[in-house]
Amino acid sequence: MKVEEYFDVKEFQDIKEIIYNSTEKYGERIAFTIKHKNGKDVTYEDITYKKLLEDINTFGTKLYELGFKNKRIAIVGRNRYEWVIAHFANLLGGIISIPLDKELQVDELESCLSRSKADVVVFDEKYIENIKEIQKRENTNIKEYICMTKQEGYKDFWELKEQGEILVKEENRTDYIDAKINKDEMAILLFTSGTTSKSKAVMLSQYNIASNVHSMLIVEEILPTDTNLAFLPFHHIFGSTCMVVMLAAGVRTAFPDGLRYVAQNLKEYKVTIFVGVPILIEAIYNKIEKAIEKQGKTKLINIAKKISNLFLKLKIDIRKKLFKQVIDELGGHLRFVISGGAPLDKKVAQGFNEIGINIVQGYGLTETSPVISAENYKKQKYGSVGFAMKNVELELVNKDEKGIGEVRVKGPNVMLGYYENEEETNKVIRDGWFYTGDLGYFDKQGYLFLTGRQKDMIVLKNGKKVFPEEIETLINRIELVEECMVFGMPDENDKNDLKPSVKVVYNKDVAKESYPDCSEEDLKQIIWTQIKEINKTFPTYKYIKNLILTDEELIKTTTKKVKRNEELKKILG
Repeated sequence: MKVEEYFDVKEFQDIKEIIYNSTEKYGERIAFTIKHKNGKDVTYEDITYKKLLEDINTFGTKLYELGFKNKRIAIVGRNRYEWVIAHFANLLGGIISIPLDKELQVDELESCLSRSKADVVVFDEKYIENIKEIQKRENTNIKEYICMTKQEGYKDFWELKEQGEILVKEENRTDYIDAKINKDEMAILLFTSGTTSKSKAVMLSQYNIASNVHSMLIVEEILPTDTNLAFLPFHHIFGSTCMVVMLAAGVRTAFPDGLRYVAQNLKEYKVTIFVGVPILIEAIYNKIEKAIEKQGKTKLINIAKKISNLFLKLKIDIRKKLFKQVIDELGGHLRFVISGGAPLDKKVAQGFNEIGINIVQGYGLTETSPVISAENYKKQKYGSVGFAMKNVELELVNKDEKGIGEVRVKGPNVMLGYYENEEETNKVIRDGWFYTGDLGYFDKQGYLFLTGRQKDMIVLKNGKKVFPEEIETLINRIELVEECMVFGMPDENDKNDLKPSVKVVYNKDVAKESYPDCSEEDLKQIIWTQIKEINKTFPTYKYIKNLILTDEELIKTTTKKVKRNEELKKILG
């Protein structure tokens, strides 16, 4: 089944068309709000859609003059306005944009710059030491280094933009402004997070992105009156495509000050729409629950939820009034949350919706630009990832007796392939279908539910299958648990006989506050008792048999996905 269309949205072939259309439609509206700090003084600068396009065109015109037409430009940095301009200047001029993860270690960063054949790098001053080291080594093809602020020895982003302004005024229109876009050529080169192997470079076209933007806007209620907080990193496909979605819809976007300041930023900018990953959304929800608990209002809120749900059945919505105090903790204006990147805890999704903040879950990959399926405000089921997007064909193949099979998709959002890696491309794209490596099933209503990654599935000796994610979700709800990883522990006498086991990282703050006199062994017993209760909710073959406890964070990618293979090597020695 497909998501129904609810909104009439113009379809575009490339990103240049989207930006020009938004400038025409929302010209004087605010596209971005930038915070400037000077000691204790804080000021805010509003960038209109008209000014945004001017900034893109002037910077892009200078890039052409420097000889970078048809070249490749990498971007390394935090989410900030300079990042936005650099990326769109690339795309609107037909320059290949290479967004790179700012958290990469210098060797990995150098490898990505080298493998992508980048000619230029635009970088954030915060990462200047890595750039200096790469420069010194001379192992890349980089011909020019452009810093987002003034730094000695580097071209200055803002000076280049000013020089571009002069060129545009002198010529009125430039080759850059008149550049024609080939919608089907590689426009963006994105590296996957590489949880199990060396990251692959994904080739995406402008049409890949534009088609996905359209399919999101026809089903999700994103309004020109909305304010968005750009928390998801732009180097990640979810973050960069969402940025285009917001601009296509005429939304105002603000930049966060960091993870610790999300709650403050929600209030500061009167944020109405928030796109995030489950780990963050669940942390926000847990803070709300703890605040309610501290005030001794848990029972009261639960009664209020029951009353509210009864009224909803009568088509009367009193949630915004009833839970005003709770919503005020999130800035008072938040109305819509989009979760993606990993499975969201059902309890959290239900919790947000019950207090009047609509939350939907989507599913996608870097290779699909990214969205494959999604819920929306009319079609929701906790735990599911909704229905296939309008222009996506979605099937399950090699299904088992329970109807669980691998998700494969076909559509205009599917990547061109992996850069210079035909072997890996041919493994995942066969007969026009992209094989995701994700396992899932459809329920009777046609909602898609994911059960886990094919490569993470634990196949027991008796042929039974255990999906780590479903057990991890429940174990992560234990107050003492910071995070966990479920895996198959080989039996001492038979290495092919795997026992479902879990490695748990305990929460040191909770341990200190709630169990101050407990040793690590005591904490292990407390957690183990609760895991045994969770076991009772599953068939016996899924029971967790072993528990490893640690206070050391699990090995993760920069997008916070656990590197299971590396963790397993560490556990098994």
